[in-house]
Amino acid sequence: MFLDVEYRLNLISAVRLGLACLVLAAAVLPVSAESVLIRNVRLIDQKGGTEEVVVSILVKDGKLDIVSTDEIPADAADLALDAGNGFLLGQLDPGQPVSFLILDSDPRTDSEALLDTKSHTLFAMRKGEIVKNMLSPPVVSSQEEAKTKTSGWFSYTPPPLMLPVGYADSTRWNRWKSKYISGIFVAALLLDRQRWPGSEDEIEQQVGSLDDFEGGEIRGLRFGVVGTLNFKRPWVYTLFAATNAFDGGFDSTTTDNLSFLDYRLDIPLWRRSALSIGKQKEPISMERIMSLAYEPMQERTSVSDAMLPSRNVGIVLNGNLASERMTYAAGVFNDWFEADEEFEESATEFAGRVTGLPLIAEDEGGLLHVGFGLRRTDAEAGLRFRTSPEFHNAPDFVDTGSFEAESAITYNLELSARRGPVWLAGEYLKTDVDAPAQGDPTFSGYHVTASWLATGEMRSYNKRSGTIGPAPVAKPVNRGGPGTWELSARWSELDLSDGAIEGGEMQILSLGANWWLTSWAEFSMNYREIRLNRFDTVSRTDGFLIRVLLVME
Repeated sequence: MFLDVEYRLNLISAVRLGLACLVLAAAVLPVSAESVLIRNVRLIDQKGGTEEVVVSILVKDGKLDIVSTDEIPADAADLALDAGNGFLLGQLDPGQPVSFLILDSDPRTDSEALLDTKSHTLFAMRKGEIVKNMLSPPVVSSQEEAKTKTSGWFSYTPPPLMLPVGYADSTRWNRWKSKYISGIFVAALLLDRQRWPGSEDEIEQQVGSLDDFEGGEIRGLRFGVVGTLNFKRPWVYTLFAATNAFDGGFDSTTTDNLSFLDYRLDIPLWRRSALSIGKQKEPISMERIMSLAYEPMQERTSVSDAMLPSRNVGIVLNGNLASERMTYAAGVFNDWFEADEEFEESATEFAGRVTGLPLIAEDEGGLLHVGFGLRRTDAEAGLRFRTSPEFHNAPDFVDTGSFEAESAITYNLELSARRGPVWLAGEYLKTDVDAPAQGDPTFSGYHVTASWLATGEMRSYNKRSGTIGPAPVAKPVNRGGPGTWELSARWSELDLSDGAIEGGEMQILSLGANWWLTSWAEFSMNYREIRLNRFDTVSRTDGFLIRVLLVME
């Protein structure tokens, strides 16, 4: 039922009148607690919409601390209560004293709840103090709740930009929902400012002058739609594009002004499996599968960029096992029609990945992740491995050049450990090339990365894809909070010299700081020290990059 203007005003008046009556009727002084957690509260649209969402509310020192759709542990507050899906009326402004009612029925359809708030109120708080409480402590443990949570996106590879929680909410202009289809329009803009503060003369002999790679640029402008086709078991569609005029390094084989990064359809199969069809990321390497916008560093490692493709066209079967403690994915790829080649002339690749959680804490605050990936290409179009030094605005520092080969097999090992705000990750990649004329070279590399969320948040773990999630923003700056601060460090090594191939060796030390002001705005800084061994010369340089990321959600 939609509410007219007069009825909405009555809602606000009812909150005020109800709180006043409850205060006058209270037989005891208001109850106070340093912190109060209320789970399973329904927030309704007081502007007349039919959308609602179930949240947890945390109040500290009488002021609203967090409103979240995520689970908040009961021990996060002195007093934990379960609203039993009661309906909230009131104002929720983070950082401000709270006054609200929780009713036992929906005031949009039950006018009696507004006329007799005293009888229908389960819980009331006025200026941060509890004036009525008929709620009980939660009886379901955190571990049991975690087991019953389901994900809105079952595909192995998440959309290129992680979606906001309320993707099915049709009340905002960039979201829509109908009987047959729903979706959301999402866009992201990355603005970079690059500096090369110090370079040795030898680096110019190896890669040329770096003067042309300084200054500002639009790193990327990406946009697209993601949503569901509403069958009995909904299918998920993804369509994302980028302007290559700014983003050529993201899809280096394309020179058009506009290219499609993803066009994919995810079809659910049996209980915990799906089939992904279209242009997508190959299922290998957590670092490659994760969205670039939400990684601890601004760019992926040189070993990942050199040995693994950004996107490919194919079919992937994926799912999980062992109560979602294991994932599997395998696919076959060939981009012949996108590359405008004959099928036989375009390379066919097979890629697969399995992951597991051998250790996971009871509260899931700590975990150990392991993974193994394998990729094989028949190298029909030849091979070439090259990459920049983990800066987008930079020349290729290492490059094997193009060469003929029979095939190549890439092995990938992953290891990640997360405990609260701390995350440690490492990956090793090795590619064995069957190219007798080049001495059957082997190329390899690895990285070790450390991340610490200094403001105390914890990255989630996606059990559907076996990946670590983005840094959450519990208290954005536009709500009076500090945002989310992340400090990170990374060491990476890449060796593209073996056999008759002299592609070069590179080691990079990276330091980073990320500040998520809100879930849609980030400011980050990265510093890298780069050591290059190529053309019988060893050189050193360093670079500094400032980035602003804006995400429309």
